Amino acid sequence: MTGVLVMGAGSVGCFVGGLTQLAGVPVHFVGRPRVLAALRKHGLRLTDQDGLDRHIPPLQLLLHDEPPAGLKPDLVLLCVKSGATAEAATALGLTLPLGTPVVSLQNGIANADTARQAAPQLHWHAGMVPYNVAELGPGRYHRGTGGSLAAEGSPDDLALAAWQTALARVGMGLQLHGDLAPVQWGKLLLNLNNPVNALSGMPLRDELLQRGYRRVLAALQEEALDLLEASHRPVAQLTPLPPRRLISLLRMPSIIFRLAAARMLRIDAKARSSMADDLAQGRTTEIDALCGEVVRLARAQGRNAPLNQRMLGLVTDWPQRRQPYSPTELTGALGLS
Repeated sequence: MTGVLVMGAGSVGCFVGGLTQLAGVPVHFVGRPRVLAALRKHGLRLTDQDGLDRHIPPLQLLLHDEPPAGLKPDLVLLCVKSGATAEAATALGLTLPLGTPVVSLQNGIANADTARQAAPQLHWHAGMVPYNVAELGPGRYHRGTGGSLAAEGSPDDLALAAWQTALARVGMGLQLHGDLAPVQWGKLLLNLNNPVNALSGMPLRDELLQRGYRRVLAALQEEALDLLEASHRPVAQLTPLPPRRLISLLRMPSIIFRLAAARMLRIDAKARSSMADDLAQGRTTEIDALCGEVVRLARAQGRNAPLNQRMLGLVTDWPQRRQPYSPTELTGALGLS
């Protein structure tokens, strides 16, 4: 590959883009002033739960406030927050050559479609990031959970195949799927823990060891899964257990959960959801791309999704509270007591 452009140098963009650069591919990063200032001063340090610890010096980073004119990347990774998808796609469409392939590495279901509507002249692929990335300090990004990247495409997509080969050189998998929707829905079910974790104020592993928080997650997932099954939408299994059995496990007493979910709990102590970072820093969250997507799925069926609707409201109203919810408070707020 001769070059990759990362549109949205946040936690995911910096980590995946950094891995791509470590694989020997030139990478251009487009990001917000806060992130770019940190990268210019400290460089980019990538760590993970498996012992990765690599640093890219500032002078080796190609940093931009906006997509640079005249750039012709082999591949673009769209990593902005879901609410910024249309704006970012429009900017890319005004800058990049016709047909440039772009992979949406964003949470939620509809981002690739939203981007396609904004810039139909580009070649859009849905994508999925399975793991958690936390910003531990200026220019430092840490992967705290495992899994392989996924993208909509086939080995015939030359840019995707070349990226897949490059990532393999640094030990990161990329799976290509003809239809990514089941994988996206499977990831969304897991991502329903993002608001639970954010409101708990705890690291991911500690939160999951609290049965009250798990009960909330199980209820959110069950509501979403009921709607998915009613609309005949397949859901990929992204954990060792199928979604229904995972919901049952989440509701088990903690002593049983700790033993039965040992593999699931292989989470770095530093890991937390990106939504937790957003709440802490007063940024707009992606709650609408998660719980909001479940609410829209319900409305399309003439039904309601009251639990996901309530969770959406709790996250939206966080600036008025700014205090973590205990397990009892959160179960009570969702009417699960």
